[in-house]
Amino acid sequence: MTLRRVPLLASLVVLLAAACTASGHDGADPAPSTTTAPPTTAAPRPPAVTPPAPSDAAATAGSWRRTWGWAVPGTPARVTHPVRVPVTPAPGEPLPVLVSVQVGDHPEEGFSRITFAFRGPTPSYRVGYVPQVVTEGRGAPVELPGTAYLSVRFSPARGHDARGGGTADLPPAAIGYPTLLGWAAAGDFEGHLSFGLGLQPPDGGRVPVRLGESTRADGVHVVSVDVRRG
Repeated sequence: MTLRRVPLLASLVVLLAAACTASGHDGADPAPSTTTAPPTTAAPRPPAVTPPAPSDAAATAGSWRRTWGWAVPGTPARVTHPVRVPVTPAPGEPLPVLVSVQVGDHPEEGFSRITFAFRGPTPSYRVGYVPQVVTEGRGAPVELPGTAYLSVRFSPARGHDARGGGTADLPPAAIGYPTLLGWAAAGDFEGHLSFGLGLQPPDGGRVPVRLGESTRADGVHVVSVDVRRG
């Protein structure tokens, strides 16, 4: 009889062990998982882009305007600007003052240029062919290269300070472009400021001229004399 009870007891032991295994080690239901997905990180926004401000160079280039030409002046070309003197109260400057002369060649556009820049208002100016350029006041001949000569005269204007010193940055007298060979000062006398240009036209005659004006970003007024290269 004892032998018959052993299988029954063994079966009970197996059932109890299975129940404990299904409920966990202490018989309680397993706790629900508390693991959460990591938060989603938004992609960073690109920095704001500020468009660049327009440059002064563009405004300066756009301010240029033609005042005369292209043509061969039979009589001197004149551009008039009324200027009330003195242009600034004392002890300021009485007249427009020359601050620079510059030269430049523009082969792709077919001309060479010389510019005269003034502090203060733009003076009136006269440009024309002459047999010979002479100095203001004395009338002495001015040496220039080439076979044709342009006289460039500003009024009222000056190129010296109260002590008689020059006020302008100047390039070398020899220019050496195909037609525009050189330039020279021709006088600074009683409100008249003059220059001469030496030209070498390809046919020995006269080449067309163009005059123009512009205003730089610093307020300086520029008069340009353009000469055809050929």
